[in-house]
Amino acid sequence: MNIFNKVALQGLLKSRARTIVTIIGVMLSAAMITGVATLATSLQNYMVNGSILKYGDWHVSFSDVDQAFIKQQQDDDRIANTISFENIGYAELENSKNENKPYVFIAGFNQNTYDTLPIALTAGHYPKNSSEIIVPSHLKENGEVSIAVGDIVTLQVGQRMQHNLPLSQSDAYQGHSENLIAQQEKTYTVVGTFKRPAFEEVAAPGYTVITTVDDFSAMSSFSAFIKMDHPRKVHDYVDEVKQNHFVYNDNVLRFMGLSKDKMFNTLLYSVGAILVALIMLGSVLLIYNAFTISLNERMRQFGILLSVGATAKQLRNSVLFEGLCIGAVGIPLGVLVGIPTVSGVLSLVSKNFGNVAYSGVPLALYVSLPIILCAVAISFITILVSAYIPARKAAKTPVMTCIRQTNEIKVEMKEIQTAKWLERLLGLERTLALKNFRRNKRRYRTIVLSLTLSVVMFVSASAFKTTLQQAADSSAVNTDYDLLFFSETMQEEEATPLFERFQNVEGVYEGSYQAMMDYSTTVRVDDVTSDFRQTVAAEPTNETIDLPLDVQFLEDALYFDFLKQLGLDPAEFTGHNAKAIAVAKVLPNDAMDYIDVFTKQAMSFLLTPMTNNEQQVAPYSVDITFVETYPIDPLPKQPSEVKPYTFMVVVPYQQIVEWGLNGVPMDRGLTFQSKNTTASIAEMEKIAQAQGLSSEYTIYNANEIFEQNRNIIFIINLFTIVFIVMISLIAIANVFNTISTNIRLRRRELAMLRSVGMSDRDFNKMMRFECALYGFQTLLFGLPISGFLAWLIYKGMLAGGADVTFTFPWASMTISLVGVFIIIFITTMYALNRIKKENIIDALRDDLN
Repeated sequence: MNIFNKVALQGLLKSRARTIVTIIGVMLSAAMITGVATLATSLQNYMVNGSILKYGDWHVSFSDVDQAFIKQQQDDDRIANTISFENIGYAELENSKNENKPYVFIAGFNQNTYDTLPIALTAGHYPKNSSEIIVPSHLKENGEVSIAVGDIVTLQVGQRMQHNLPLSQSDAYQGHSENLIAQQEKTYTVVGTFKRPAFEEVAAPGYTVITTVDDFSAMSSFSAFIKMDHPRKVHDYVDEVKQNHFVYNDNVLRFMGLSKDKMFNTLLYSVGAILVALIMLGSVLLIYNAFTISLNERMRQFGILLSVGATAKQLRNSVLFEGLCIGAVGIPLGVLVGIPTVSGVLSLVSKNFGNVAYSGVPLALYVSLPIILCAVAISFITILVSAYIPARKAAKTPVMTCIRQTNEIKVEMKEIQTAKWLERLLGLERTLALKNFRRNKRRYRTIVLSLTLSVVMFVSASAFKTTLQQAADSSAVNTDYDLLFFSETMQEEEATPLFERFQNVEGVYEGSYQAMMDYSTTVRVDDVTSDFRQTVAAEPTNETIDLPLDVQFLEDALYFDFLKQLGLDPAEFTGHNAKAIAVAKVLPNDAMDYIDVFTKQAMSFLLTPMTNNEQQVAPYSVDITFVETYPIDPLPKQPSEVKPYTFMVVVPYQQIVEWGLNGVPMDRGLTFQSKNTTASIAEMEKIAQAQGLSSEYTIYNANEIFEQNRNIIFIINLFTIVFIVMISLIAIANVFNTISTNIRLRRRELAMLRSVGMSDRDFNKMMRFECALYGFQTLLFGLPISGFLAWLIYKGMLAGGADVTFTFPWASMTISLVGVFIIIFITTMYALNRIKKENIIDALRDDLN
């Protein structure tokens, strides 16, 4: 170790308090960088494993290959696994309303395929032989074709051709330019339904149906799914194979950072870069200030070393060695603190993450050695940058300037002069504090800058947390029921006995039933508000507007109880020519409250049913009274059916007969409240299967949706609070280091004031006023900047599609305001108490060597 490094090491040991605080700051910085990196890799590992569970453990698929190709890939050392299924062929799907999917595509699986490609059954069981199939459950919704479990279907299976060229699932429907050449007739029994498989492309022309094949035909076409040993080589592999029809498993690759989704990759890396940049900013500020003040303290020492022949490079290396010594202690401590902290956070949120994303995948700590090494490297770079900037500046300072320290204070008399009235107002002690504040502006700017950035980081992080939580809260949905049994085709004859049995299910303590149907009506332009026309851009036709609406047929007892709460006579709302209540509201753009759609509180409407049923249903004229809300939440609708306004007519269930709707298909729902939703759903499923329902149905667990929103909010709160705490600790360490060291540098000045007779009371009064000047200067700059950044965070979230409103961060500003004064006061008093314990004569003789 050379002499310069020994001097630097002695300086660290001499100024123990400053060294310890700097090491703590480095430790916190390294802990945050390590924690963010480890948290990111743990979340990435969780999302990759969850995506594999949901979409399959493969990286690229080929939709039209032969057995020779599959054998070749199985022998390729770059490939970890190859899975395939037989492309049996296509068959026309009669009555399909989806013009882009006129076929069914029959895939032949073996047991190995079932084990690797995730198929989520919604009813029934897997095919046991080649005469059984399972069909997609979205077939009815997407293609309006109903095929139920137990049905026997006969298909003319063949090959799609276009100009004598075969087409595969990767080729979109070509319209009249292609034709289906039938090759054989196959009869299947439907034994189950399943969710749309992940390997089926959105533009695929055929709905995938699956059967079981014991032995693959050697002459058949196959779809192959390839898993690479090294996923990063998947793109080079595809370029080398040169197959026309291939699909990447982007659902898995994107979380590895390997997809070609540039927007997602940009988001993935930019968020991490912003977090690391924010941490580095606080860390550089802390360590930079520490080294700047340290160099100011050692400036005369540097001047003496320069005068005896030391070079600027040697001095710079000495300061960098000091930084490396601090890093050698602080960074390992930071890594040892960061990893267990992340492990503790993950253990707290693992259950909540399972409810939000993938319930079958544990969220566990995943430590990546390369990532930890990167975190350590970033921490060292932060220290070196923080140390190099002031070291370079000190090395360029002339020798005599360093020895005399004439660069510390450069002011003219007029800059520190104060008005006589101000001196009388403040008194001697406060005037001295004000003059000292003006006398050494550079030093005080450092302190104010440290305090300001601390306030800005705290308020900005708090505003980010508040805005995220508001976005999560706005996505939460409240309903009046825990469970919903929903069917679009069920008739009342099936629903009534089912409702009675469901009410006796264990855990269910309250239930109701309802039905919903789509209607439309025509209203005069003058009868709707101008805000409504502007919000929905309603175009009048001959001074009238056509409005779709929903009619809710609600359980009689529940409906009449609601009328009594409104002070309405139930007798007027039943029977022939009965009245009805309705909710008609719209939320204008950038508005907080809903407004009325109609200008009047009661109107007459002619309601026309919107049904594709062959049964003719006549329009119905009804007098409607508008109310503020409906008795119970309506049944859910598909996103494509959601209107930009609410127009819901509510009538008693008995009016179905009066309105001539007997036997007309409509959405029906049985709603329940339950003490144990999971157990209740399991028992309801058994009852529904035992009853042998002919209609398709879905059981929704609304409580799971609430729990998911609560978990999202909890996760956001926990992560942001941990982040705010760590940022605050860095800021506190920064302020403590800056102020305490600054006061330490003023030992002779403060000792001189005490030597001429300044009492402890007057001395404390002067220092408290200095604290107030620090605080007010900080708030003067910090609060406006924080408010502006909070607004920028809001605008960024708004641009990202979040439903948020701007909330000025009064609470976090108040906390930061109080915190700034407390931190300044405590730090100042701590440093002064240490100085007061020293001998005045020794302090006056101190040449700061």
